[in-house]
Amino acid sequence: MAIKILIVDDSALMRRQLVEVFKRAGEFEIRTARNGQEAIEENLSFEPDVITLDINMPVMDGLTALAHIMAQRPVPVVMVSSLTEKGALATFEALALGAVDYVAKPGGTISLSIEEIKQELITKVRVAARAKLRGRRGFRGQRRGEQGSAPKPSLERWPDGTEKPQGLVLIGSSTGGPSTLELILPSLPGDYPFPIIVAQHMPASFTGPFASRMDNLCALKVVEVREPMELKPCTVYIARGGADVVLTNRSDRAMVVPRPESKNFIWHPSVEILGQSALEHWEPEKLIGVMLTGMGYDGAEAFAEIKRRGGRTIAESEESAVVFGMPKELIARGGASLVLPAQRIAGQLIGWARR
Repeated sequence: MAIKILIVDDSALMRRQLVEVFKRAGEFEIRTARNGQEAIEENLSFEPDVITLDINMPVMDGLTALAHIMAQRPVPVVMVSSLTEKGALATFEALALGAVDYVAKPGGTISLSIEEIKQELITKVRVAARAKLRGRRGFRGQRRGEQGSAPKPSLERWPDGTEKPQGLVLIGSSTGGPSTLELILPSLPGDYPFPIIVAQHMPASFTGPFASRMDNLCALKVVEVREPMELKPCTVYIARGGADVVLTNRSDRAMVVPRPESKNFIWHPSVEILGQSALEHWEPEKLIGVMLTGMGYDGAEAFAEIKRRGGRTIAESEESAVVFGMPKELIARGGASLVLPAQRIAGQLIGWARR
């Protein structure tokens, strides 16, 4: 059965290019719209299975249109946005409004290089057409400085008196991950004692704005890993896009270090590389791996090995996962200590830290 797709872009050139991409792919019934108002109307009359939606458009912009679409007839939406900081911030707002995924235009607002993202676009649209929808998030996380709720375990200290973390949380996510992380991380208290490293598949120009956004939402400090950084309690480390992150020890201190992306892996920042390096440089029984929504199998083997060596792992359940690919792979390998919906993961992390 053909996938009904609505392409929304104010540029006639972009509309033609996108139509041609999906025509060549086959299996798509295609209609177009020039602005957000037309998108709202076509969503009701054409009833597409999936929408690709530009952000900057006349008459009605993409974010306003997305809010109406999710209120009137919710449908999976893939945002098509520019590779700029402004484009990244708008994309995260779209994901919070309910968009499933995004594709970054390689050439800016009007791209003459659509071939560069053709396969990514087709793949993400196919996945989005089957994805589970989430509405606009209504959570309220703790703000920095508010009373915490995760009493710290007995802490060891380095020779200079600073705290030595007694556990480490690794989080892997892909499609649907940013909005899921916005549910989990702001629910952790500001005194959460274990460092958290996040490998979210994302372009290099997006991870900095994402870390800044999360830092504003969370009681924990959230930073992008742009240089070698010491792992400290009460801190979330977002792996930089276009690279991988690994753990290492320098002067007896645990460090997280960015490095050029490995050509041996498909997805970046790589969850598998992060998990493997953690097993090399951290006591496995003190590791916690959390596998969130996403297509593919990145990190499944490393996280399963964490469980085999005495660590603990959580796979997001099919109930809440936008795309039940990465968690399903972890479960299939026998690597999930627990299978939980996203809204219960923060509470479990707090409980484990208390013990």
